[in-house]
Amino acid sequence: MKAIKPLILFLLVMMVAYGCKLRKPFEGTEMPMPSAFRFDAQQQPQDSVVNIGWWELFDDPQLDTLIATGLGNSYDVRIAVKRLEQAQKTVKIQNAEFLPKFSANGTATRGNSVSGLRFDQLGLGSVNNNFSITGNASWELDFWGKYQSLSEAAKAQYLASEYTLRNIQLQLVSNIAQNYFLLLQEKARLEIATATLNSRDSSLNILRQRFDRGLIPEIDVNQAEIQRAIAATSVPVFKRSVARQENLLSVLLGQAPGEIQVGKLLADQKAQMEIPTGLPSDLLQRRPDILATEQQVIAQHALVGAANANRLPSISLTGLIGGASNELTSLTAGGPLWSVGGGFTAPLFQWGQLKNQADIERLKRDESVLNYEATVLGAFREVEDALITISTLKEEIQARQDNVVAAANAEYLSRERYDKGMTSYLEYLEQQRQYFNARLEYAQTAQQLLSSYVELYKVLGGGWMSQEEQQAAEQAAQQEN
Repeated sequence: MKAIKPLILFLLVMMVAYGCKLRKPFEGTEMPMPSAFRFDAQQQPQDSVVNIGWWELFDDPQLDTLIATGLGNSYDVRIAVKRLEQAQKTVKIQNAEFLPKFSANGTATRGNSVSGLRFDQLGLGSVNNNFSITGNASWELDFWGKYQSLSEAAKAQYLASEYTLRNIQLQLVSNIAQNYFLLLQEKARLEIATATLNSRDSSLNILRQRFDRGLIPEIDVNQAEIQRAIAATSVPVFKRSVARQENLLSVLLGQAPGEIQVGKLLADQKAQMEIPTGLPSDLLQRRPDILATEQQVIAQHALVGAANANRLPSISLTGLIGGASNELTSLTAGGPLWSVGGGFTAPLFQWGQLKNQADIERLKRDESVLNYEATVLGAFREVEDALITISTLKEEIQARQDNVVAAANAEYLSRERYDKGMTSYLEYLEQQRQYFNARLEYAQTAQQLLSSYVELYKVLGGGWMSQEEQQAAEQAAQQEN
């Protein structure tokens, strides 16, 4: 016995060491990254402003209110919160596998059946009572780290769910801001169309009076009627666009479709901002979608360890304690029934099923690594796209503004020339058309620039909220309602 005890201890130590070898630690993923963003005008590391309240930089209290309401009421966010809670429960369930399992069994019978007799000797015995109660315990020892690996996988899935929630919040905030600016654009275009219609109504009335006096030909009146009809047609088009945009925003806010109040007009929005982007490597810690895919790699790596451990014997300890009696009152009067033991179950011939399952988990891990790398590359592309979009839109909006100023002056001069009989009405109509289109195009470009700032914040990984901030947003939304 003295020689057996050290041998058993040695075997236990070797089994634990082999179990640790099966669970290789996750060493992370590495891929080459650029030292700076290609279209970053600043080209130097700076503290990023893509923090939780980045939308406050637009200085529009109504936008702040809409975002707070959306974060508190959005169905997508609320669904993601429930999934996060499910993942948290899964971690607790998996951690319970480390602990012994306890159960209890009880029986109570009454009858005159007699056991131990041959069929031809079967007779009726006296009526007896039989009561028993037992407590059972079982504990599977995690020598190979199977349950440890499954616990690590569950924890990684929980973190992936948390980052997924953050990503949904990020997408929601961005969608609310971008659609808010789209609503401002449609309202601005509606205002332009309405003002143009009123102006052309006045011009048409003057031209009709001149025609009635024989001062101008009828074709001038017809051309003015055409231009008035064009403006009249655009008004309901933009009204429809405003309503549809309000409906979309309402759904993003988790509300029934309805009117959306706006704060600053499009022309008053802050359209020139400098955004420090930081280093490309910062994306790995800021973007919740990258963090989520990284946790998927960690989870799959842990499942490889669990699959390897599943090919080895499982060792369990069992125990039983209880009592039995013919009388319920004397159930505990005698000595207790008890037993302790241990055992193992080892897979012998599974025809390659367990090995193939372990190979599948390894292939899934390789797949998750490739998915992670693709997500990182996609993030770099999105940042570069957003940076070049902002850079070129700044140039474009300046040109649009110059176009509006020039078109306004050309329309004024053309009207003066026509009133003095120095040019035809066609020239004046052409200048009217160009001025109308120039204002519409400027409004669209202004909206695109604002939305491109939002897009840059999104692709840089800003705007997600912690669980505490989520609760605060929900309380703010409830108070608002």
